Order: sequence, then structure tokens, then C-alpha cells
Amino acid sequence: MSVTRLKRKNRKDKAKAARRRTALKIQNFKPVVKAVDVEAIKDTFKKKA
Repeated sequence: MSVTRLKRKNRKDKAKAARRRTALKIQNFKPVVKAVDVEAIKDTFKKKA
């Protein structure tokens, strides 16, 4: 009995795994926290008013 590779199924499985991997990476992504100067932002609002 010979072993045959189901190429379409193999491609489909790899694509499914790749989608899952990217989805998990997106879920775990944490944006870079930038140093925000709150006082400077408050001053801009005071100047506008």
C-alpha cells in the first residue's frame, strides 16, 4: 500500500495554520508605550480657551 500526499489538503492545512498564527500574533501584540507629556497637552488646551 503506497502513501499518497493530498496536496490540496496539505496547502489548505498550512494556510489555516498560518492564519491562526497571525491571529494569535495580533492578539498578543502590545503597542509601544510612548512617553506622553500630559502637562504640555493641558497647556495647549488652556491656550485655546
